Amino acid sequence: RTPTRTVNRGDMATDSADNVDLASKQDGQVVTPWEVEADADEGIDYEKLIVRFGSQRISPELIERMEKLTGKKAHPWLRRGIFFSHRDFEKILDLYEAKKPFYLYTGRGPSSDALHMGHLIPFMFTKWLQDTFSVPLVIQITDDEKYLWKGDLEKGITLEKFYHLGRENTRDIIACGFDVNKTFIFSNLEYMGTMYPTVVKIQKAITYNQAKGCFGFVMEDSIGKSAFPATQAAPSFPACFPHLFSDQETQCLIPCAIDQDPYFRMTRDLAPRIGWKKPALMHSKFFPALTGSKTKMSASDATTTIYVSDTPDEIKTKVNKYAFSGGQFDQEQQKALGADLEVDVAYQWMFFFCDDDEKLKKLADEYGPGPVRAGNKMMTGEAKKLLIETLQPIIARHQTARAAVTDDMVDAFMAVRKLNW
Repeated sequence: RTPTRTVNRGDMATDSADNVDLASKQDGQVVTPWEVEADADEGIDYEKLIVRFGSQRISPELIERMEKLTGKKAHPWLRRGIFFSHRDFEKILDLYEAKKPFYLYTGRGPSSDALHMGHLIPFMFTKWLQDTFSVPLVIQITDDEKYLWKGDLEKGITLEKFYHLGRENTRDIIACGFDVNKTFIFSNLEYMGTMYPTVVKIQKAITYNQAKGCFGFVMEDSIGKSAFPATQAAPSFPACFPHLFSDQETQCLIPCAIDQDPYFRMTRDLAPRIGWKKPALMHSKFFPALTGSKTKMSASDATTTIYVSDTPDEIKTKVNKYAFSGGQFDQEQQKALGADLEVDVAYQWMFFFCDDDEKLKKLADEYGPGPVRAGNKMMTGEAKKLLIETLQPIIARHQTARAAVTDDMVDAFMAVRKLNW
């Protein structure tokens, strides 16, 4: 087949997984499911990423249509362009308008005991989607994936450890407020028997060259890594959940960070050949590390990360000590010129977690460049204080909710059962 070409700056989408190279470093940045890094201080250039990945922008018109259909104001992350790219979201709105069903799918790779703030983003947004559209949700816990990439028997990093981490992470996911009557959370290690027919059909439809182009696999990688993409693709199709969906035409919507898109570009490419519907996607930008936007937050580096288990004092210390400043080199210059908000982590994090549009605008006006408070611009310490005061209650609420999650609640969410929607 002739590979589809992406044209017109992302206004037309492509799904082809043939003859692509999505894993190498291009335009000074690399974005894969396992590595995100940019040379520029401003971080990832998302316009270039839309073109490279062949997705489409989420337009103001699409957001306006969603608001009219649901009767609800768009989530701040949509209005602010944090969820910025999509594949076929307009078709999901078509289904909703026609009162036809669809379902949501997202996931978590358990690599640490606690989630960090960046991990909350897809779950918080997915909960909003579930509440807004009143649809079922499946959440995949990829305990197998984390073992394939991070397991080390000599160091005692066992498969059982990642299964345990998956159970612990499920507590954090439940604490986000999902409806047990509409939500099925599953461990790949436990649910693979049911998924396997779907996984095998996907594996049969993918060549090694396609997988290598999408994910950058090398000859030294285990065969488990090469096989895993089919496992992450499988929940995109209702055949994976015979206890939930009798209609195999039910379409799936996947909210995820843009680094997960290679999985689902591959999935969309193969879907018609198997006779299944392509899943739709909504992509988010990355939540920057404390140390700057060149990379996303990582659970393995405590200095770049605020965990949802951190105490108020730990949050305060990490923000004050590690949060990269876009402020000027000295106090007088900062008062005169203001901070570079494109690289300032305190502002960037407020852009994600401050729901008050007016408060956010006031911070931008008073801390960043411009005429407001000219000559007496806000100092970096003040901006960090605002961030600390925003994060502490969010994390405290999450900790309270997580403490209320019992083993029985985890079992209930993970039980194979019918859902009600």
